[in-house]
Formats: sequence, C-alpha cells, structure tokens
Amino acid sequence: MSLKSDTSILNVTDLRKSYGNKGAKTIVIDGLSFALRKGECYGLLGPNGAGKTTTLRLCLGLTTPDSGQILLAGHAVPGDARLARLRVGVVPQGDNLDPDFTVSENLLVFGRYFGIPDDVINTRIPKLLEFANLAAKQHARINELSGGMRRRLTLARSLVNDPDLIFMDEPTTGLDPQARHMIWERLKTLLSQGKTILLTTHFMDEAERLCDRLAVVDHGKMIAEGSPRDLIAQHIESEVVEIYGDNAKDWLNKKGPKQPARIEVSGETLFCYTNDAQALVRDLQGAQGVRYIHRPANLEDLFLKLTGREMRD
Repeated sequence: MSLKSDTSILNVTDLRKSYGNKGAKTIVIDGLSFALRKGECYGLLGPNGAGKTTTLRLCLGLTTPDSGQILLAGHAVPGDARLARLRVGVVPQGDNLDPDFTVSENLLVFGRYFGIPDDVINTRIPKLLEFANLAAKQHARINELSGGMRRRLTLARSLVNDPDLIFMDEPTTGLDPQARHMIWERLKTLLSQGKTILLTTHFMDEAERLCDRLAVVDHGKMIAEGSPRDLIAQHIESEVVEIYGDNAKDWLNKKGPKQPARIEVSGETLFCYTNDAQALVRDLQGAQGVRYIHRPANLEDLFLKLTGREMRD
C-alpha cells in the first residue's frame, strides 16, 4: 500500500533571496515556488550556483529570505523554524561528525539537541546502527571510518529524532558505486516507511531512480517540474545515439545534415537526438573509424538541454 499523501509537508511560495548591496546585488533565489507531498522523494536539480543549497537553508530557517513564504511541518519559517526543525532530519553536503566521539556517542549527543531523553535515544541507537550497517562499528572513532561509513552514519544521525521530512544535500557525493547503491536502498526503505525526502544531487541516475517528482532550477528560477519520465518525454526526443571515434567529425560533415536528428557536439562526441534512430544506426554500422552507443533518452539529456553544457564555477 502506498504511503504517499496529497497533504503537503513543505510549501514554498514566491521565495526570493539576494546578496550584496543595491549597486551590486546577486540574485540567488528568484521567485521559487514548490510543494512536497508527504511520503514522496522530491529532487532539486541544477548546475553549481543554481541556488539549491541556499533553498535548503532558507527552508530550514538558517538563512532569512528577502520575501516569500515557507511553511514547514505546519510552521512558518523562519519565525517558527526551531519548532519546525524538530520534525526534520538533515544530511548536509559535508560530514560534520564529531571526531572526539565514537559512532554511538555521535548519535547520543545529537539526540540531546532535540531534548530527547538518553534512555529513549539509547533504545533507538541499535536500530539506527543496523539500518546504516554500522553495528560492528558502534565503539569506533570517526577517524577509523571509511568515507562511505561516515556518510551512512550521517544518514543515521539525521533519523535520531524520527523525522517526518529529511533534507539531503548531495548525500552520495564522493562515494564509490557500492556505497552509493547501499545509500539508495536505505533511502527507498525510508520512503516505504512514509518518510518524505527533499534531495539535491548532481547524479542524474540517482534522481531518476529515487525521485517521484523533481524540479530543475537554474539561476534561482524553476525551469521545469514533474516526474522524471514525464519531463524526459516532454522535453527530449525518445532515442539518443552517441557517436565518437577518429572519424566522427568527418561523418558529421558528410552525413550529419542528412540525418533526421537534432545533433549536439560536446568535445569529441556527437549526441544525436531522434524519435526514430533506425536509419541513423544503419548508416553508422557501415562507417569506418566511427563508434556509437544507441540508448533511450535519460534525465541527464534533459538536464543538459535545459541548463546547457557549459561548465559552471
């Protein structure tokens, strides 16, 4: 049975934030509006500097907006941010675990910040460590843990107060594939329990795998919102042929204009977007010095089309 609900746990309306003085203002958030339904995973995607982390800080009451409204867990933010955060867990970009404490002590001390009695926290710790696959490391110091272990502990720590909503800011950055997949499975478990997740990530496969809905944000504005599949179908041709090799550019000059495809060039690779790749693939099968990959369109194709391929600082 689905635990998703039409009830919103987070509502953001016409949010705006800028920095600097009137003569040199930098607009970071520019009229952003969205809402999270209980029990869903909602993704915020965007290039570096798009305003994702600032949005999370605004929603948590850690930064004051210039204007707009935020309602988090029934409380107005930033006015009632302290009360709202009692029902929220946070996984920040970087691990800010206390190196002076053991794994279990990090959970215990963090639980005290919420005013949870020690006996209650101590009953939760074994389950949290089991959830994070860290039961064998409960007495270990933080500097004895691998990067993946520290990330899993940060996830477990965000659950100490049994939150309804969990903010996750790039939770799997820097992890190897095995650790990423384990985090994904843990997040799916949380969603199956009725938790709500607000996720920022640069991994498009992560967003496509986990998110029920997502928003693509650039320069502080929302430029697209919907389910991953719906957005791909709305904005991108259904098939992609990636062409590369020594003669890829020669093929483009000779055959490219004749192809029924939208072609983008990125470095040494040609990206051909089309709704019927059969003729294109037949032509490539006889081409010398050219290799290709034929695949369905994905969320990364959508992201690059909407935000561009240029590097961001």
